Amino acid sequence: MRFGHFFYPMNFDSSRDYQVIEQCLAEAELVESLGFDAIWVSEHHFIGEAVYGDPLLFATAVAMKTRRVLLGLGIVEMGLHNPVQLAIQTALLDNLCKGRLIVGTARGSNYNSFEYAGFGTTVSEAQERLPEAEELLVKAWTTEDLEYQGKYWQVAFPSVRPRPYQKPHPPLARACINDDSIAAMARIGRPILFRKRSINALGEAVKLYRLTMLGAEFSEEEVEQALDDSWVWYECHLADTDEQAWEEFIPAFQQASKHVAEMRDRWNPKDQEMAAYPTLLPVSEYKPTPNPVANEALVGSPRRVSEQLVLLRDAGVRNLMLTNRGLMSPDRTAKSLRLLSEKVMPQFR
Repeated sequence: MRFGHFFYPMNFDSSRDYQVIEQCLAEAELVESLGFDAIWVSEHHFIGEAVYGDPLLFATAVAMKTRRVLLGLGIVEMGLHNPVQLAIQTALLDNLCKGRLIVGTARGSNYNSFEYAGFGTTVSEAQERLPEAEELLVKAWTTEDLEYQGKYWQVAFPSVRPRPYQKPHPPLARACINDDSIAAMARIGRPILFRKRSINALGEAVKLYRLTMLGAEFSEEEVEQALDDSWVWYECHLADTDEQAWEEFIPAFQQASKHVAEMRDRWNPKDQEMAAYPTLLPVSEYKPTPNPVANEALVGSPRRVSEQLVLLRDAGVRNLMLTNRGLMSPDRTAKSLRLLSEKVMPQFR
């Protein structure tokens, strides 16, 4: 297994933005020193759900603070970006980090339609543009003397500069939350960024991906490589005991989720339907032994989290994107990261 730290820092007090961003950059250095394999960054806007806002600028700052870890964009909200500009930005970032970049894409938020409205677009328009946006992104990375005539973009230019450090381009992965999108990516052999599900449901999703790729006549070796390049996002927090971890993280996340839900109710355009946000299980639903049919976060003692990871590994999970949503103090976050790196990760290397 590979372990990624996912920066998804929720901060709803705008007077603390600078402080929280500084803490994230220090945390990036700590994560690399503890032996994590990757750092992932998200994209959300306007309410502090991901306080740094711009994942490309923030990932560039992280690139300058680190030397070894992979840098994942998880995800770029494609509905909010011009693909050619994005190709230039990611090519530059790929050069600055000397080829450590992974580009995760998706339409954009599944829950915050106000983000689309804030950039002058809509959920449906962003969904319609997504396939063409990804196609143009790849062509811009890889094509000299590009002339592209699509439905939404018509462009012509000599070449994106700088050229990407990785050849032919940085790895591309698509975030998927339902079986239809998982199967669609499997049919073209694209790695996936899975969202947290119950362990059993996640195992079924991995199985669907594998069988669909094989059914699309990819080789076993190609399927294995795609799974090696796929990652799974989970909330994660460790403490010395299960009860301490649950009480530290779960109420804080529930309170943050309540605030975000209130902002959605206020700001989401009423004519744009969005998915219902998945709720976190309450503390009362967590037991000493992990439940593979419940949608549990990876929250508990090193012993319990290790037991969850055994089940995830057996379900076919190979790489993890782990976040505490920035809801813990720097001291609690550092302790959780150290427990994970010292007590858990060595068992799965």
